[in-house]
Amino acid sequence: MSKYFFNVSDLVSPERLREHLVAGDRGGWLVEGLGPLEVRGEAGVGRLLIAHGAGAGQDAVFMERLRDSLAEAGVQTLAIEFAYMQQMRREARRRPPPRVDHLVEELAAWCDTVSHPSLAAPWLGGKSMGARVASLLAARDQAAGLVLCSYPFHPPARPEQLRLSHWPLLTCPTLVVQGSRDPFGTREELAGHALPDVARVHWLEDGDHDWKPRRVSGRDQGQLIAEAAGKIAAFMAEHA
Repeated sequence: MSKYFFNVSDLVSPERLREHLVAGDRGGWLVEGLGPLEVRGEAGVGRLLIAHGAGAGQDAVFMERLRDSLAEAGVQTLAIEFAYMQQMRREARRRPPPRVDHLVEELAAWCDTVSHPSLAAPWLGGKSMGARVASLLAARDQAAGLVLCSYPFHPPARPEQLRLSHWPLLTCPTLVVQGSRDPFGTREELAGHALPDVARVHWLEDGDHDWKPRRVSGRDQGQLIAEAAGKIAAFMAEHA
């Protein structure tokens, strides 16, 4: 694994990072006490603090393509990596993520760091595990909005183990973007579960957990990611 998911241009304090964000700077920084952050795109629609999944960081093909597509749609992404992923890079070996409550605290620290009175409040989001962490933080501390990509509604093949106990506490606009064949929650499995009124689900036809459709569908991952980015941007604009 590479040391970082982007080329670090500067080691900065949280205060200095906020100065960069207020100035509209984009690029990558290593933030003291937190780790790497990459800012991609302009905030024409809004800003999205986005976390990665459990087994792959921000340099995963899915995350790179999603951030590119969101930038094209007018959403600025602020991509972070959790400390355990940074340790994986340093040690060049895989390791499991820590308890989810620890990740919630990490994301909360990042949210405080990228927030500033002169900037639009960041939405929270992520892919899979990162989406779950974002939803837990929003349920605890509130948020401007949520974008949950490939939300892990349950472990694969265990649809009875739902991860929705905190969802009644969500009060912010919440968009779930889910492949219809996602083993962490298919359209059929979720049909019988009522989600909070603030939540909306957009199904990507034939997509799996990485939004890869089968060849027979006539579409590819790039098309589904572009569709998702358009829906995310429209949803954020609707609730700006």
